[in-house]
Amino acid sequence: MPMLADPSQKYKPYTPLHLPDRQWPSKVQRTAPIWLSTDLRDGNQALANPMTIEQKTRFFHALVKAGLKEIEVAYPAASDTDFNFVRGLIDGNQVPDDVWLQVLTPAREDLIKRTVDAVAGSKRAIIHMYNATSPNFRNVVFRNSKEETVALAVKHTKIVRQLTEECAARTGTIFRYEYSPETFTQTEPDFAIEVCEAVKAAWGKAGLGDERIVFNLPATVEIAPPNHYADQIENFCSKITEREKVIVSLHPHNDRGQGVAATELGMLAGGDRVEGCLFGNGERTGNVDLVNLALNLYTQGVHPNLDFSDIQSVIDVVTACNDLPVHPRHPYAGELVFTAFSGSHQDAIKKGFEAQRARHAEAAQRGEPQYWDMPYLPIDPADLGCDYEAVIRVNAQSGKGGIAYLVQQHLGLDLPRKMQVAFYGVVQAIADREAREMTVEDITTAFRDTYRFGGSKYEGRLVLKSFKVSSEPRADSNTEDGDEPADERRLFDGTVSVDGQLRVIRGDGNGPLSALLDALRTHLDIDFGVREYSEHAIGEGSNVKAASYVELVRGGQEVKDARKSSESWWGVGVDSDIAGSGLRAVLSAVNYAIGDRALPELKLSVGFSAKSGQADVANAVLNSLQLELPRRFQASFFEVVQRAARATGGDISYTDLVQLFRATYHYGVQTPPRISLARFNLDNVGEGSRKQLNIELVWAGETRKLTAEGNGVLSSALAVLNSQIEGTLAIREYAEHSIGEGSGVEAVSFVELAYDVPGTAKRETAWGVSSDTDIAASGLKAVMRAASAFELVPKKTVNGH
Repeated sequence: MPMLADPSQKYKPYTPLHLPDRQWPSKVQRTAPIWLSTDLRDGNQALANPMTIEQKTRFFHALVKAGLKEIEVAYPAASDTDFNFVRGLIDGNQVPDDVWLQVLTPAREDLIKRTVDAVAGSKRAIIHMYNATSPNFRNVVFRNSKEETVALAVKHTKIVRQLTEECAARTGTIFRYEYSPETFTQTEPDFAIEVCEAVKAAWGKAGLGDERIVFNLPATVEIAPPNHYADQIENFCSKITEREKVIVSLHPHNDRGQGVAATELGMLAGGDRVEGCLFGNGERTGNVDLVNLALNLYTQGVHPNLDFSDIQSVIDVVTACNDLPVHPRHPYAGELVFTAFSGSHQDAIKKGFEAQRARHAEAAQRGEPQYWDMPYLPIDPADLGCDYEAVIRVNAQSGKGGIAYLVQQHLGLDLPRKMQVAFYGVVQAIADREAREMTVEDITTAFRDTYRFGGSKYEGRLVLKSFKVSSEPRADSNTEDGDEPADERRLFDGTVSVDGQLRVIRGDGNGPLSALLDALRTHLDIDFGVREYSEHAIGEGSNVKAASYVELVRGGQEVKDARKSSESWWGVGVDSDIAGSGLRAVLSAVNYAIGDRALPELKLSVGFSAKSGQADVANAVLNSLQLELPRRFQASFFEVVQRAARATGGDISYTDLVQLFRATYHYGVQTPPRISLARFNLDNVGEGSRKQLNIELVWAGETRKLTAEGNGVLSSALAVLNSQIEGTLAIREYAEHSIGEGSGVEAVSFVELAYDVPGTAKRETAWGVSSDTDIAASGLKAVMRAASAFELVPKKTVNGH
């Protein structure tokens, strides 16, 4: 059936109260109400699958943790499950002394008795009795007159008094009484007051403080706007006698979607107490949401006396126990309530955070409060245990400001505006292509992939391994005028990994960046110029780093053409050294620009009229293997490289050079040297510094267990070797350093041995290198590898010795 053209023919509007002097509209709420959670009773009744005792127990403890001091735990007469749950809380000593257990009962003597029995022995209990008072219920459901309705409430109030007094005398339980004229908002206002006055008189014990009687005034079904409920509450509060002995409790439902508003206006109208559920669970459209109400107060600077500092844990308990989700747009608690997808919203939030940081810093210096004042965010998510990760989320509707905010929050990079625009295009292309929301991981991964930022996983084709920037005066500099320093040019000398191969490149320019660009142009035919550069610091104190941003354009252009060029590439670099961050930013942009374009073959030229020298070879070893070769070792290996490169006209690739080093010195290869260390033990001898080395060697495939003494590890090793050969081995040079960090650090040892060949005046030399977590083992291995390079003459064997 379609909606009616004239709904007034079917539905009657509410009848407003005549309150010409109403006070609530001009009042402001500055205190928190008394809170009562009815999740375990009213909320439980509304579930398709009511909670088990285990679920209700878990929920109860979550309510206590949140700070609830009054909890309606059950309708004990309704089922054994509810009765046993209440008894389990009490008998298990699970109820804190300052928490009131509330239980509900209708106006029936047998049910009242079972309800009182359920809470017998508890520290504090509230008996909540109700009967319906509206005309519809009086005339249709119960067929009672007004007089019979009042009499029913009075009679059973007296029964509650008698039974609770008997129980208190027997068990010591402290009782309070709550009465609800059910369907209050649909009851004639004066008749509702009449019933409550009669109940108060029948109770006869209303006093001050904890002895106050509670009159709970439910909007059992919400049938009017929230101002009408406020009028009804103010009318009740102004006419009920002995107001100081009465707690006026509000119990709104949410049939019109105005439960929170009705409650807030009802508190202004005089309500002292609020009954509701976490996140608004309850029959039909639910009870009023206590979380929403409490956090509304909190955002006005009023502490609600409830703690939602870890709101997600509360959500987890409620959803697990009720088997109901929290809507993603639910106030304060929904997954998306702190989220902006819109580009304009994101830009406002980003700017808001930036302005607030400055404002808070100034306020802190003056000792003033640091007020939260942010576009689109009425509460700081951090106060609820939420981080800022979901504040800005990206889809095809998002803007550059939001994307830049996420990069700033998660990577610490404050992108220049033009770079924001450039990266926005990258993200938009992905979002349009995949037609979905872009997660933070998607965005940061796209940033890392685009700009080759974030460690070895995202390295591009060109990677800076080491560099040195030096300066020298220009040949044409005028140094005669002492007022100005002489112009200097910068020299870049560095090692760059190019497609996985190391190459030493050199260049010069006005500064480090132009010197690197000159080196790339000279060695790799990569020609770009800098159009824009900016930088900022990341971190503080000793941990501070520099972040640099570079925009490159094609080289070979006139300055005015370069400035107007529509084609450009951005890059970013971070380093503890400002020069290093700028150089890395240049390579980041270059990687972006060159794509998969072919680059010149990478080789060292070490032959006649060589362009690469001993230092270049040593740098290749350093950057590939982290080995800092001693100078004499550099010279020795350079000769090896030159001999190896003769067959190729003096050229050798970086890969072949590193493989040559490994093979020559048995470093990091599977094939063992002629003499290799199997195991050893080093002991002190006597009271001096002499050592005894017990060692097991594999010598040309033969295992030899040997012992010798010396002044240290290396002299003992030489003594072992010299005991097996003719002639003499001696150490000519020894050096060591560490590689790696932390628990992965290793010692590297370099040993140069000299061998006096027996029967000749000839002396040969050879180098050995090894690494090990044990420095003694590292030195011994290096000695054995150096010795393996000689054609050692074994001692003659006589009678097996």
